Amino acid sequence: MAKIILTHEVTGLGTAGDVVEVKNGYARNYLLPRGFAVAWTKGGEKQVESIKAARDARAVASLEEAQQLAASLSAKPVTLTVKAGESGRLFGTVKQADVAAAVEAAGLGSIDKRKVELAEHIKSTGTYQASVRLHEDVSAVINLKVVAGK
Repeated sequence: MAKIILTHEVTGLGTAGDVVEVKNGYARNYLLPRGFAVAWTKGGEKQVESIKAARDARAVASLEEAQQLAASLSAKPVTLTVKAGESGRLFGTVKQADVAAAVEAAGLGSIDKRKVELAEHIKSTGTYQASVRLHEDVSAVINLKVVAGK
């Protein structure tokens, strides 16, 4: 088992700043190469506090605020205008950052792009759903309406 410090939130494992033990292959082949974690060392443990402070600065302040934001995100669909061909196929794909920018442009609040999870790759126009983790206990579903633009 490898002891690592998470630098990003990993679904089902933990959040940034957590010290966790995972199997060697998972750490060596997935978490470390993608930058989701660093190896645990005595010196690295000093990084934990700075990682947690940065995470807290980005996090939604309170549970009540997260619940209000979740209600507003679920209530109103978000329109995302992207470049598409005549058949409705997109030039590229919709990314988490695009969803976060569309939510902010719609005036529904600011969300962290790293908290957005797309269930499928969005490569054509239509309606889709994305989930966002606002707080440890609060998740919201965003209804996306992808339309062709210029």
